[in-house]
Amino acid sequence: MQLASTIGLEIHVELKTKTKMFCGCLNDSNEKHPNINVCPICMGHPGTLPVINKEAVKSVLKMGMALGGKIASRSQFDRKNYFYPDLPKGYQISQYKYPLVEGGELNGIRIRRIHLEEDTGRLLHQGEESLVDFNRAGVPLMEIVTEPDISSGESARDFAEELQLILRYLDISSGDMEKGAMRCEVNISLNMGIKVEIKNLNSFRAVEKSINYEIERQTGILEKGDKVGHETRGWDEDGGKTFSQRKKEEAHDYRYFPEPDLPALNLAMLDLGGFAIPELPSQKRERFKKEFNLKDEQIEILVRDKQLSDFFENAVSEFKEAGLPLGSPASKSVELIFNYLTSDLIGLMNSKYLGWDELRVSPHAFGELMAMISKKEIFSRAAKNVLKKMIETGREPNVIVKEEGLEQTSDESFIETAAQKIISLNHNAVSDYKKGKEEALQFLIGRVMRETKGKTNPAALKEILKKNIYPVRSSAERQDFKNG
Repeated sequence: MQLASTIGLEIHVELKTKTKMFCGCLNDSNEKHPNINVCPICMGHPGTLPVINKEAVKSVLKMGMALGGKIASRSQFDRKNYFYPDLPKGYQISQYKYPLVEGGELNGIRIRRIHLEEDTGRLLHQGEESLVDFNRAGVPLMEIVTEPDISSGESARDFAEELQLILRYLDISSGDMEKGAMRCEVNISLNMGIKVEIKNLNSFRAVEKSINYEIERQTGILEKGDKVGHETRGWDEDGGKTFSQRKKEEAHDYRYFPEPDLPALNLAMLDLGGFAIPELPSQKRERFKKEFNLKDEQIEILVRDKQLSDFFENAVSEFKEAGLPLGSPASKSVELIFNYLTSDLIGLMNSKYLGWDELRVSPHAFGELMAMISKKEIFSRAAKNVLKKMIETGREPNVIVKEEGLEQTSDESFIETAAQKIISLNHNAVSDYKKGKEEALQFLIGRVMRETKGKTNPAALKEILKKNIYPVRSSAERQDFKNG
């Protein structure tokens, strides 16, 4: 039986503000010691009064604008009442009737609302004991609620991944799901039937897999003629299945009412022109396609990491400043920069466990190195060695090339001396080449390149190796020799 899936997402995002939502405590997700960033306000002590964090409000409005939503002219905070050990006040300050943003769209999926609330504390379970860390209590939490436009686990994952990218481009959240900075909840029903909620999904894989599992589970129940229960379920990653947690609450269960300690927000007085929205991932994809004509998969590699794409663009600018045209849209120069960046530079960074903030190679220096390769001042083999030195020392490529004596050379006497040395040390490879094994010649070329630190002209080297392997024979004689 093929049943129609109706799926919506609720995504909670911890905002990157200096302080918490309603007090002056630090918003520091890296704090390892429990209950350090707390005060009477975020701990819910009697007589304390909250104050709205303006930067958190601005962050939500930026997200609303990025998604094409409608900014409310008036908004207010509400009390959402429920009891849980990690909720200090016994209620959560959230928004219900008057959110900051309504509407919008991403990947063809409509946004219902975007509102602002405070996060809860964190429960730590040790054996039979449960401890509470309130460092996270009161952290600004943006909630994005979609319309039920999603039809599969795969489309839900695509939506969530693109949303994470936008968060990072706007620089309003890390969106790190492993650290809880972005948490997803799924609402799912089949054939417009009873809705089930899957809570606290902390990876894109979990979002996709839990939806696909729940579709199968509910289909099985309905095919038997039974009814799906209205409940909240969790996700068992190891077992690859959802499990029942509790009966699903309705909105009236939370007894929402306007927060008496906070005034309503008059957003009509805001100058939204002052909210600068940077280039978004979808816009960057289009521009990169037009300017650089890279393949879609290459563009996606760059767009998925904003620091990587910024480095790439700055390196390309340096390349052009060196007086070298990029040529046609399908320029080999762009391919050269992309390949060295995503393969060689990233590979070296990974091997040395370096982040972008720790990298000693600037886009300027990297672009200069690419220009030297393009102008044939150094060869590819030497460039790889230079790049390694750049990462280790932070020095400019032209300085390293000069100090190491790595300038490209086509000097025949220099190349012949190195070639004769390698031939004398590799009799087996020479014999194999004489028997017609072309890969043996490539082996010898590689050995000479290593001997000369990559500064030898490959075309000249190939001919000199052949000449020294067949010192007296014509080309016809060499072919006859190979044929036996």
